[in-house]
Amino acid sequence: MAKKATTAKKPKATSKKPSPAKVTYKGCVYPWQCDHVGHMNVMWYVGKFDEATWNFFASLGLTPDYFREHHCGMAAVQQNITYKRELMPGDVVEIRTRLIEMRSRVIRFEHVMTLGEEGDVAAVCDLTGVHLDRQARKSIPFPETILKGVAP
Repeated sequence: MAKKATTAKKPKATSKKPSPAKVTYKGCVYPWQCDHVGHMNVMWYVGKFDEATWNFFASLGLTPDYFREHHCGMAAVQQNITYKRELMPGDVVEIRTRLIEMRSRVIRFEHVMTLGEEGDVAAVCDLTGVHLDRQARKSIPFPETILKGVAP
């Protein structure tokens, strides 16, 4: 039996133009973050990108106080990491983040991790997150004040 083709309405995008990147993390690679090959293990890339995410959210007004007062949170629904170069113990890293798109309930952004001294790109992380009601465990719209703050 053939399925009927349905046309789903696209959610209205609040911001489609990528924003300029801002520094959201600075740190270094510690020896205990390295694996048997001698370079930083993938779990630490994810951790550093996570720290950058919370700094980025705070810069948009999605602060810890906001989440506590409104009983909401964020959930990652997709994360793609591209590893470009190894990071070794003692390397200083910086992450810059830019907003790619923000819709009613969804945010997509990109982190770029660079080697601090040289500026070489070490990894790129593209993330999609959903704004959610922590009790109902369902997505909810961002408040207009947040959406207006990121509009181009």
